Amino acid sequence: MTVVNPLLPVKKREIFGWAMYDFANSSYTTVVVTFVYSAFFVSYIVPPELAHFKNTFWSIAVALSTALAIILAPLVGVLCDYSGKKKKYLAWCTMTSVGATLGLFLVNPGQVWIGLTLLVLSNTAWMLSESFIASFLTDLSDKSNMGKISGIGWGIGYIGGLLSLILMKFIITADAGENSSDFIDQNQLSMLIIALFYFLGALPTFLLVKERGVAREGFEKANFKTLLRAAFTRLSAMKQIIGEYPILFKFFLAFTAYSAGVAVVVKFFGIYTQQEVGITGGDYVLIGIILQVSAALGAVCFGFIEDKIGSKNTVLVSIMWWIVGILGIYFIKVLVSLSHLDIKLMYTIVSFIAGSALGATQSASRAIVGQLAKPQDSALLFGLWGTFGRFAIIIGMTFGPISDLLSRQTALLFILVYFIVGALMLLPIQINKGIQENVN
Repeated sequence: MTVVNPLLPVKKREIFGWAMYDFANSSYTTVVVTFVYSAFFVSYIVPPELAHFKNTFWSIAVALSTALAIILAPLVGVLCDYSGKKKKYLAWCTMTSVGATLGLFLVNPGQVWIGLTLLVLSNTAWMLSESFIASFLTDLSDKSNMGKISGIGWGIGYIGGLLSLILMKFIITADAGENSSDFIDQNQLSMLIIALFYFLGALPTFLLVKERGVAREGFEKANFKTLLRAAFTRLSAMKQIIGEYPILFKFFLAFTAYSAGVAVVVKFFGIYTQQEVGITGGDYVLIGIILQVSAALGAVCFGFIEDKIGSKNTVLVSIMWWIVGILGIYFIKVLVSLSHLDIKLMYTIVSFIAGSALGATQSASRAIVGQLAKPQDSALLFGLWGTFGRFAIIIGMTFGPISDLLSRQTALLFILVYFIVGALMLLPIQINKGIQENVN
C-alpha cells in the first residue's frame, strides 16, 4: 500500500513552511483564547445580568468546540489518509477559523450567544487544523530528528504568538476604566487584525509544503461519499486500531491527564492574571509577551535536548516544571512577602518558569505520537491525538464551575492533580519499545 511519495525529498524551505503554520495559528490561541478575547468576553460580551455565570459561559464555548473537534478529528483524519489530500482539509479548516475570528470583530457587548457561536466555530476549526498540520511531521522528519523539528515548529509558533501580542499592545491602548468605549472598539478591532495575521502567516505552508500523501489503493478517484463510508468503516474497527498501537493508546491516556492541567492554564491564564492578580493594560500584555518568549525558548531548547534524553523523559521533566510553576502562583503572596518584590514582578518571574514548560510539554507530546505512528495512519493517529487532547480540555474546563463555586485560588490546586496523575500514568509506558516495534 503506497501512502507517501518517496520521490519528493524534504527541503529546508518545506520545514520552514510547515513551521509557519504553527506561527500563524498561535496568534489565534494566544490572543483569542488565552490573553485578550477571553478576558474581554467574560467582562464585556457577557451582559451584566449574567455576570455571575461569566466563567461558565467561557467554559461552555471551549467545551462545545472541544466536543465537536473530538467527533470530527478522527473522521476527517481518516478522510485525509484515504484521499491523500491533507492540504485540502487543512485549507478548509484554516479558512473557517479565520472567517469566524473575523466575525468576532462585529460582536458587541451583550451579544453573548453570537460571540459564543463564533468562538465555537473558530476554535473547532483551529483544533482540527492543529491535528492536521501535526500529521505532516511524519512526512517531513524521521525518528532521529523528529523531536528537534517538532520543537523548532513549536518554538516558531510561540514567536507568532509573541508578535501577535506585540501587535495587541499597539492596538489596545485605551484604559478600560477611563475610556471603556475606545477599549471595546480596540478589542473588537484586534479580532480583525488576528484574522488577517492568521491568514497571511499560513500562506507559506500552502505555498512551500508539498503534498506527499497519495490516495490509498482503490481510492484514487473516490468521491466524498465513498471516502466518508470508508472512514466510518475504519473508525468502526477502533478495537483493531488500538490493537495495532497499544503503547500509543496508553500514552494517549496519560497525555489526557496532564494535558487537562495545560488546558486550564491556557484557557484561564488571561482571566486569572487580570481578575485575581490585578494586572491589566500594558503590564498584562507585557506578561503575555514574556510568557511567549519563555514558551518559545522552552520548546526549542527542550527540542534539542529531547533527541538525547528521549521524548518521554522530556515530558516528565516539563511536568515537574509545571508543578513548580503552579505552586509558585498559588503561593504568590507568600513569595512576595519573603522576597519583598512587587507582586507584578514576582508573578512575571513565576509565569516565565511555567511558560517555559508549555512549549516543551506540547512539542515532546507531538513528537511521541509521530515516533509511534506509521505514515499510512498519520492523519488518523494525529486526529486521535487531537481528540484525546480535546477530552483533556473538557476535563480541564471543570475549573470554570469550580472557581465560580469556590474561588479561582482554591481551584488552582485541582491543576496539580492533573499533572501528578499524568506523570504517574506516563512513567511505566514503554515508549522506546513502541518505537522499535514500529520500525520493525
